[in-house]
Amino acid sequence: MKILISADMEGATGVTWPADVLPGTPQWERCRPMFTSDVNAAALGFLDGGADEVLINEAHWSMRNLLLERMDERVQMLTGKHKSLSMVEGIQHGDVDGVAFVGYHTGAGTEGVLAHTYLANSITGVWLNGARASEGLLNAHVAAEYGVPVVLVTGDDLTCVDAEGYAPDARKVAVKDYVSRYAAVCRTPARTAADIRSAARDATALAVRRAPVTGGTYTVELEFDAEHLAAAATVVPGVAPSGERRVAYTSGTMYEGIRTFKAVTTIVSAAVEEQYG
Repeated sequence: MKILISADMEGATGVTWPADVLPGTPQWERCRPMFTSDVNAAALGFLDGGADEVLINEAHWSMRNLLLERMDERVQMLTGKHKSLSMVEGIQHGDVDGVAFVGYHTGAGTEGVLAHTYLANSITGVWLNGARASEGLLNAHVAAEYGVPVVLVTGDDLTCVDAEGYAPDARKVAVKDYVSRYAAVCRTPARTAADIRSAARDATALAVRRAPVTGGTYTVELEFDAEHLAAAATVVPGVAPSGERRVAYTSGTMYEGIRTFKAVTTIVSAAVEEQYG
């Protein structure tokens, strides 16, 4: 049995504001061990539950945040950027039985600690086939296309609520409770590590490959906080204006859909001016 852990940082223990997750800041250095503790606890729980292999895919910012030297020696970690499937890289090879979303968060335009979708700001909303989409929802659809169930989700309490919509059977662990976008009631690392490890152990039983979801179409719509960002997004083939400050595109697979999404967000981030956005 092989488990893939997609590890994001905004939903990690103790993280509540931008400096906690921005590489190079003192607060980021302080939070890296807590992020590592969450991810290692999930890995340990899956190994406790009988997993033979755990692959951790770094999914935050530079994708070089976790402390490999503090991980259990039995795990492997995929670190670094420029990966075909970004946050769920590794799921496409046909050998993953279950995926865990550790340190996840809610989507752009919703309540939640450090809520966003791919870009920290600029994107004010994302919809997939008409439903408001978090990174978790988008990545869950990619996983389903490869027959891989989401078995564990950790983050703030609202992230766990969000996950009920795309992975109702998955185990959920809230490591903090939302107060505002930049404030939360946080549990200690010792407590969250124990909670995550226990949930991951139980979640191992859910790691059973399913029939791949195929034959659908996926329409993704994005809303930005400035019109010029929507115009910049239309440079990507197939992406067209869909409303004020909005663009949309349709893909025949989520593999194509998430790669187009990544192309759009990359171009849009390059079009953001420092002061005026």
